[in-house]
Amino acid sequence: MTPPDNGFKLLTAAEVADLLSVPERWVRDASREGRIPTVKLGRYRRFRREAVLAWIEAREVEGRGRK
Repeated sequence: MTPPDNGFKLLTAAEVADLLSVPERWVRDASREGRIPTVKLGRYRRFRREAVLAWIEAREVEGRGRK
């Protein structure tokens, strides 16, 4: 029996790379180095979409206007 879909899904490195428009290798390296929020499941690493989006938002900076 499949559990009900409550909107919670862990993403793979490939899915996060697609979301961020970066190479999958960058996601894997950033995960290992602790630069991006990661869920470790034994030898596997997965990503909560909400955590990745919050991580992006925390890094957003205002552009500097020309003087």
